[in-house]
Amino acid sequence: MQEKLEEVLLLQMDYTSLNTPAMARRGALIRREIAEELREWLPGLETVAGIGPLAVEGRDATGPKSLIPWTRVYSSQRSPSATVGWYVVYLFSAHGDRVCLSLNQGTTTWNGGAYVPRAVPGLLRRVDWARGLLSLPEADTEGWTKTIQLDGGANKLGLGYQTGNVMAREYALDAIPADDVLEADLRRAVAWLGSVYRAMDSALNVPGEAGPEVADAELAVDISAGNRRRRTGNGFRLTTEEKNAIELRAVSVATDQLIRDGYTVRDVGATRAYDLHARRGDENLVVEVKGTTSPGEIIILTRNEVTLHLERYPNNALAVVHSIKLDRNARPPVASDGVLVYEHPWAVDEERLTPISYRYETGLGD
Repeated sequence: MQEKLEEVLLLQMDYTSLNTPAMARRGALIRREIAEELREWLPGLETVAGIGPLAVEGRDATGPKSLIPWTRVYSSQRSPSATVGWYVVYLFSAHGDRVCLSLNQGTTTWNGGAYVPRAVPGLLRRVDWARGLLSLPEADTEGWTKTIQLDGGANKLGLGYQTGNVMAREYALDAIPADDVLEADLRRAVAWLGSVYRAMDSALNVPGEAGPEVADAELAVDISAGNRRRRTGNGFRLTTEEKNAIELRAVSVATDQLIRDGYTVRDVGATRAYDLHARRGDENLVVEVKGTTSPGEIIILTRNEVTLHLERYPNNALAVVHSIKLDRNARPPVASDGVLVYEHPWAVDEERLTPISYRYETGLGD
């Protein structure tokens, strides 16, 4: 392992975006040889992580050869791609002077045509969240660093990796340790990764992640479609009782506000494609209510809800009650607080809608 890391760094000094013999050799090391060595360590790594099976992959190109290649250790359930979730990764500096073993995260998103960097403030909030989980005494982090330098200049991927780093160990080209030290360091990093994964599995809200209602809706779609690849964690994040408590709290907050505004309000959520019917004089509103424990950046809408509000505009409204507090220890669960954001009339912006599934007629019944 030591020799292979050194060879990649030496090849970095001959970097080009073209598939030259040097870059072809670099690719073989990143994607195959280093990955194979790491797979031999997986049984021990899985033991210290304590979160189920781990996988290894290396990448050195998406089109042109990447300036900063990498090989990562990850859970395929929790991080199905390098743009999603958390992982431990070897990042090779642009100038070949160092390789960083980093507890890191997805720092880009794919927009259908290119990888777009995630916003720095959001990445930093996630870094702070992850570091808070580790509760690291100084003795446990000796030799580790919270900042890394990949010498990528203005390279967006390199800057993203540097921002997204939680904890890292840097190895200079002339000081890469023996394999037993490399494996021990990797175990330490993977143990931290396990802590992050366990928190992800149980936390209601994680900075930069979809709220639990959104995650559960997407998981339900995946299960319905028989798609296991995108599933993360150990299952649904909210129980039926918890969902009901959040929904009831949101409806209560929205109803109270509408009453203060002079409306007569009826809860019609059990029988209609909207939640509240609000009447004030000759004004009749259909009101969609969404509750979430998250900051509310994303909500789930059904096809019927979208169709109805497109048809009923401008006699419609959207009430999002975000940052609801949920006491999961109470029986039944109790939801409280929440911040109401109210939009009336609500013009559904179809450019903000993202389909998460399609119904397809196979023709088998013809």
